[in-house]
Amino acid sequence: MNDKVIYIVLISLICWMPTYSQSAADNIVIITLDGMRWQEIFNGADSAILFNKAFTRDIEGVKSRFWDSSSVARREKLFPFLWHIVARQGQLYGNRNKNSFVDVSNPYHFSYPGYNEIFTGYPDTAVASNDKIVNKNSNVLTYLNKQIGYQNKVAVFSTWDAFPYILNKWESHIYVNADADSIANSGTENHILNDIQRLSSKPLDVRLDVLTYIAAREYVKVNTPKVLCIGFDETDDYAHKGDYEQYLKSANAIDGMIADLWHCLQSMPAYRGKTTLLITCDHGRGDKDKANWTDHGDEIPESSQIWIAALGPEISNMGEMENSGQLYQKQLAASIARLVGFSFIPERGTAETISSFFKPEKNIHAAFVGLTR
Repeated sequence: MNDKVIYIVLISLICWMPTYSQSAADNIVIITLDGMRWQEIFNGADSAILFNKAFTRDIEGVKSRFWDSSSVARREKLFPFLWHIVARQGQLYGNRNKNSFVDVSNPYHFSYPGYNEIFTGYPDTAVASNDKIVNKNSNVLTYLNKQIGYQNKVAVFSTWDAFPYILNKWESHIYVNADADSIANSGTENHILNDIQRLSSKPLDVRLDVLTYIAAREYVKVNTPKVLCIGFDETDDYAHKGDYEQYLKSANAIDGMIADLWHCLQSMPAYRGKTTLLITCDHGRGDKDKANWTDHGDEIPESSQIWIAALGPEISNMGEMENSGQLYQKQLAASIARLVGFSFIPERGTAETISSFFKPEKNIHAAFVGLTR
């Protein structure tokens, strides 16, 4: 068979198959739980920490809410939406006890390098602090904001006030609402939210995660963004304080917020059946010595260990992944773009996606993407 015949066959196959963008979801929601350990995601409350008075003051109260002798029951108590909905309809990666490994690629194991890796697809060693320095690396959200149909349809809401710098909102021109930023939508409800945000005591020195969430939800109702990112922060803050009770309560509350958002999206025609949900974290925490669960960084190797959950029309229904090999945080950027039908290539490194996200026909079609775009 000569080259001309091969070319004709390839073109025929491409014409026969749906285009990359037609088979993708229209929208994507990316949610991060800062510093949330995989151990609680897959096993629920950790007995070595929960029953330690140094970390849990109200042991009986926390035990009544989150404890069970079964790890399956414990994780369902802590993350009911994750395990009753995502695990049954989507995929979860990162249970190292079942040979599913997810790690950061950056050597630092803390927040700014982690978020940089998530959104740029590249573990830049020059991003080596949490200082509010404008990120020079291009990111997938900025890329999507330039695509036809997605312009001015990308929005980010975060509790941590470094997000505008991580995503360089001044050059990217994406909407980033962080920490003390007011909620721009008009209406009595938003004026009340702004007052609560302005007048609250801020026990963690940033706005409450629930205010970040409500700001995002109300923005969705008015502006219907096609790409939404919500960055929650309380899990990391309470872990650093060694407050396991509040760490668990915050994690459970965030699960409830994600459930509320998912139900809200499914009630709206613009999102129902057309939206992918991606949930992950920026870094892990210590585990080898239970006393170091509060911390993370390059001196704590276990804090490179993270997890990923995904749900949506393009996500194969495979549940909790076992024997899934090694994945890396840097694969998320290209995967985010592909889930809505685009090809994002990092400035440095490769554009490797998480191929097991996609249904078999999508993987076959991926071989022809370079010829069709």
